[in-house]
Amino acid sequence: MPNLVRRGRPNQKGSRNIAEMDLICYSKGNYEHSKNICQQLRILFRETAQPVAVVTSRLPSRDKNQPGQFHGATLSSFTSIAMDPYPLVTFSLRIPSRMAMSLKCPAPGSSSPMVVNLLSAQQESIARKFSRPDLHPEPFSNTSYSLSKEGLPVIAGSLGAISCQLVAAPLSLHDLEFLGGDGSNGCPAPAEGAITSELFIARVLRVESMVGDSEEALSEKLPLLYHRRTFTTVDKSSCK
Repeated sequence: MPNLVRRGRPNQKGSRNIAEMDLICYSKGNYEHSKNICQQLRILFRETAQPVAVVTSRLPSRDKNQPGQFHGATLSSFTSIAMDPYPLVTFSLRIPSRMAMSLKCPAPGSSSPMVVNLLSAQQESIARKFSRPDLHPEPFSNTSYSLSKEGLPVIAGSLGAISCQLVAAPLSLHDLEFLGGDGSNGCPAPAEGAITSELFIARVLRVESMVGDSEEALSEKLPLLYHRRTFTTVDKSSCK
């Protein structure tokens, strides 16, 4: 059994009340244990098909009179988490990243607008392009897109796209104590060299119309999926 560190709040008498305990925080001694769990999860999740999406936004501009350049990133995690009372979606980003920066530092007067483009089966090349900025530093230069009401790229040929805005600041996922509700001491930095992520929750403002697609054409599109470390889609015959 791993050694667990429990952090709770003292009550008026100075003793710790179990009912007020914060989330369990793993100590450094449990790092290898956590690594094993992550490895097992990766193996399990490879057996499930995940939708592939590209989020588009704008980078902060040094010139306040000029909009920042477009930026996009392929999401490794994206899902809908609620429909009522508001439609909400969520995804995580590794940090530091330019996409995280663009969403946390929106243009003055905006509220972190973004477009999440759900890719279709024919868009594997787009998924790869937006996942490797080292190989494709200007992915929009040869990608067809229209603009949303907020002036952000809606990628042509996508299965669909949704315009969203953040509902709150992203949550740092390296600090379980902070996520448990005790933010009095702020959110400490992760260990040196550790990989960490932030969770973004966004409200869906609008489902974008796909330019040039008829209702019949949209119904014929299939989703791009990521399964067993490769891009794939569903069997069309199974969709009837």
